[in-house]
Amino acid sequence: MKKPLQILIATLAMAVVLGCGAGGPGDSPGELTIYSGRSETLVGPLIKQFSQATGIKTSVKYAGTPQLAATLLEEGDNTPADIFFAQDPGGLAAVEHMMAPLPSSILDRVPAWASSSTGRWVGLSGRARTVVYNTDALTEADLPPDIYDFIDPKWSGRIGWAPTNSSFQTMVTAMRSVWGEEKTGEWLEGIQANQPKIYPKNTPIVAAVGSGEIDVGFVNHYYLHRFLAEEGDDFPARNYHPKAGGPGAIIMVAGAGILEQSGNRSAAERFLGFMLSQVAQEFFANKTFEYPLAEGVALNPALVPLSEIPNPGLTANQLSGVRATQQLLRRTGLLP
Repeated sequence: MKKPLQILIATLAMAVVLGCGAGGPGDSPGELTIYSGRSETLVGPLIKQFSQATGIKTSVKYAGTPQLAATLLEEGDNTPADIFFAQDPGGLAAVEHMMAPLPSSILDRVPAWASSSTGRWVGLSGRARTVVYNTDALTEADLPPDIYDFIDPKWSGRIGWAPTNSSFQTMVTAMRSVWGEEKTGEWLEGIQANQPKIYPKNTPIVAAVGSGEIDVGFVNHYYLHRFLAEEGDDFPARNYHPKAGGPGAIIMVAGAGILEQSGNRSAAERFLGFMLSQVAQEFFANKTFEYPLAEGVALNPALVPLSEIPNPGLTANQLSGVRATQQLLRRTGLLP
């Protein structure tokens, strides 16, 4: 008997062949070079299946979103990339001027807030910022309604964060949009005064919360669900969406765009269309625990519905000013 993931992958193959077209006699399926700021463990199975089902070869360069954005800027018109698949809006905005306008057949599949205002990139999945907390040490009632309140000295030595992580930097960008530069700087300095433990990314933060090394951490929502899937509901951590909303409760998108100089836009558009197909969106929902963005795709029942998260409703453009955020992080000593 096939496992659920195998069934899903088989369905993906059929959807790609039927939904994207198999091409006419003598047509070359082409080849795509993808720069992916999303990890291979997250999106590798989808990219591989797309290639197998369509005959379109894919060459994928995996690295952090900021590093790949910097590479694209350095390569300029000489970049071999056809597609930039980024972790967050900031990375996409940094190279948006290098991207081609997308057709409405792709853009119209997601809500307006989940794509570029210029139509040059589209969101493929949604991710909520959240506070993960240790359930042996805390209940939701112990947590403040606003992420700003973690500057209270009572949280000294109890917090984990990842200042170099692109999603954290997007959250700080949201703080600058909602609170302004001064209050955001005060928050960064206030958390630093509480001697937080620094981690390279989200996964070790969730592990540290579960082990009791720290009591709370600032992460994306889906990392906890991976631990729960592997270790069961007894894993002593849960997500908390700050009840006052604000930048601690933002919804971010991971998205992709096609480079202007791409010599294979037809195949690139097929790739984006595939990523927004119902079965691919269900893969994000059920395998990676992210929020599907295409209309009509069921949410994973383990997740809090987006309508119940007090998201401040920032546009993708308002979350794109990462360069200024990085400058602020350098001024406050969080980046070299």
